[in-house]
Amino acid sequence: MRIAQVPPLYEAVPPRLYGGTERVVSHLTDALVELGHDVTLFASADARTKAKVVTVRDQAIRLDPAPLKSDLAAHMSMLSEVRRRADEFDVIHFHTDMIHFPFFEDMAGKTITTLHGRLDLKDLQGVYDRWPQYPLVSISDDQRKPLASANWAGTVHHGMTTDIYEFHAQSEGYLAFLGRISPEKRPDRAIAIAKRLGKKLKIAAKVDAADQRYFQDKIEPLILGDPMIEFVGEIGDEQKSAFLGGADALLFPIDWPEPFGLVMIEAMACGAPVVAYACGSVPEVIEDGVTGFIVRTDDEAVDAARRAVTLDRRKVRQQFELKYSATAMARRYLDLYVRLGAPLRQDFAFAANA
Repeated sequence: MRIAQVPPLYEAVPPRLYGGTERVVSHLTDALVELGHDVTLFASADARTKAKVVTVRDQAIRLDPAPLKSDLAAHMSMLSEVRRRADEFDVIHFHTDMIHFPFFEDMAGKTITTLHGRLDLKDLQGVYDRWPQYPLVSISDDQRKPLASANWAGTVHHGMTTDIYEFHAQSEGYLAFLGRISPEKRPDRAIAIAKRLGKKLKIAAKVDAADQRYFQDKIEPLILGDPMIEFVGEIGDEQKSAFLGGADALLFPIDWPEPFGLVMIEAMACGAPVVAYACGSVPEVIEDGVTGFIVRTDDEAVDAARRAVTLDRRKVRQQFELKYSATAMARRYLDLYVRLGAPLRQDFAFAANA
């Protein structure tokens, strides 16, 4: 099958540091190549992939030091190139929200669009009502709820390449928070949980410009002067195995409709159970009492973080390999591509299902 993967251009593929969508696209792209497909990735020049690359920008937007940039212009240029080469592909897989809708109306049937963000925004319903011909993929069933009437083709949970995450059979006695400093991610809850338990908390997170004031006003005062709270900053893939694998548990104290929560399966890959609040996708991703604990109150979270060391870390890793590998994700997408009409060679179909 000839497949185009079209990610956003905000981060490299895979990201050098923080970044969810582009990281998933990277793992999906490589897994599809490993399964024998002809995959082309449209991306910035700093992409690292097993697929063919069509370079559409000199580097990813967020870490580009240029003081003045237009993300809209960058994405429109990329979509123009995808459109120019569209006849080369059996399926074009977009990860760019809805920005491509006006440009591919006459070939919507050979596209698939994975929505990676929250969908409870005021103006979205009108867009999906206006362009109902595009098959959509959700990354959790819960993500769909605000747009239940949209043209959903399926749900595909994220997956990650198994060999880049090192399993740790033993933890080192601290709790971890990984991701982004923002009000909806609730790092303040993580700090409060750790303090109630008297345990060390390591925070590896980026601070966006939009959240700088929140960090300075609400989070820094909780960290400064407390030797039990360590702010590590933003980390990349090469540091995650040690960071997550050394943790008794990952704290995922979210307060918003999380579409998926990639960090949960990253922690599972390293053997670290997850203590997560029951918001958004969490009940779909975490198996309570096996890969972590699902909680609803701060008291439950404190108790769960205390009991996390009783869980079998090998079973945590096994569940990751079973449900959330990049290969498992790629096979689910291949099923959707074929169901939506993309051609698949019979010899490959036999091998894929053997």
